[in-house]
Amino acid sequence: MDKQVSSRGTKEKALRLNLDEKKYGTIVEIGAGQEVARNFFVAGAAAGTIAKTMSAYDMKFSDAIYGVQEDGRYVSKARVLAMMEQEFDLVVDRVGAIRSKSSRYFSYATTVSAKSFNRKNECHAWCGVRIQMYPGAEPSNIIVHVRMFDDTAEAQQQALGILGVNLIYASYYYFEDPKMIIDSLTDNMKANRIEIDCIDFQGPYFEDVDNQAKNIHLIRSWKTRAIMFKADGSVAVPADMLYKKNVLTIRGSFKPITKLNVDMIEQGFKAFSTQEGVTDKNTVLIAEISLNDLHGKDANMTEKDIMERVKLLNLLGYNVMISDYTRYFSLRAYFRQYTQLQIGIVVGMVNIKQIFDEEYYRGMEGGILEAFGKLFPDNTRLFVYPERDEKGELTDLTTISVPHNLRYLFRHVLDNGFITSIESSDPDLFNIFSREILQQICRGQGDWIDAVPETVSQAIMEQKLFGYRG
Repeated sequence: MDKQVSSRGTKEKALRLNLDEKKYGTIVEIGAGQEVARNFFVAGAAAGTIAKTMSAYDMKFSDAIYGVQEDGRYVSKARVLAMMEQEFDLVVDRVGAIRSKSSRYFSYATTVSAKSFNRKNECHAWCGVRIQMYPGAEPSNIIVHVRMFDDTAEAQQQALGILGVNLIYASYYYFEDPKMIIDSLTDNMKANRIEIDCIDFQGPYFEDVDNQAKNIHLIRSWKTRAIMFKADGSVAVPADMLYKKNVLTIRGSFKPITKLNVDMIEQGFKAFSTQEGVTDKNTVLIAEISLNDLHGKDANMTEKDIMERVKLLNLLGYNVMISDYTRYFSLRAYFRQYTQLQIGIVVGMVNIKQIFDEEYYRGMEGGILEAFGKLFPDNTRLFVYPERDEKGELTDLTTISVPHNLRYLFRHVLDNGFITSIESSDPDLFNIFSREILQQICRGQGDWIDAVPETVSQAIMEQKLFGYRG
């Protein structure tokens, strides 16, 4: 759960900043009051830190000040970046020549879509700070995307006010430790009020910061349950990637991704494409890696290990999701937050056996029935890839053995199309086992090169991934 980094409350953090005459800047907030600025004024001595506060609610006013971004949106990363850059330049231009040479300037900006009284809307915000880490330095940025879960606009404003103070405070006092910056963002805030699902460190001071790794820390710092990477490796906001999209996902260790994994994805998509409304253009493919093991415990993967897997998946053009979800119905519920279209999950026979294991649902009041009700409520299907058993016999949904007391439940989901068999394109792929491939890579021996796509084998050898010895 969230941990408190600083013993200071929000007011004490704001006061410490206010009393430091070397720190000086502006705060602009659009869409949810002026709670960040208010916290500095309530703390006292704000004149020592705040040059200007502003809100520009009217779109024409906002456009006249900050211009119109290419995406045309007002609650966007592009808009908050434009706000930060313009306000930072203004404060330096206007007071840089008359203030102490030891001054370190900043601009804080946020653009928000808060809870509305007359419509249902996604409650989210982009918040960022542009800051000099030392006097005269080129500025660096920290930008976060936030989802708000409070029931009222007033409570959401209050949460964003706390977050804003935390972000400004952390950028000055924890700038040498990006993980501590992340940990501190929910100081003085109760759990489950906000979710931070994307963070971006930019600029000369953070040029050595691995943004992929730091976004993974969002999960381990309990700021979010999942993060997304686009196929080009850049960090994505889940809502932007999933909104009004059909989603096909496959869970795996992908250490490394093999030709078997690729065939599962391709055959799964072929079957998924037969569903109503599914096309290449409106469907997103996602390879998902869970940080938890089968029992819901931390699998203790290192960031380096995770990033090596992500890198290889990106090489093959796949979007990647890192999550801490254990059960498949939780994964489905996550996707359903963002899209009402089709959801497909590609699984192997071992996963189906797990799904029909009642021990898998220990701790759930409704047991396996509750779990299935959450997994298959609407437009959700599992596509099941076959395997060879220990005797070399092909095993699929026609030959699987489920517990006797669950045979009618199995029949129900099968007959209603909630689970569907898919075929392998090459029987030889059944001889590929990721654990064996990984052992061969580490030893620098074996036929592992033939078991993975060519671009993957080249990257492993050239970059010495997964402990490769060549």
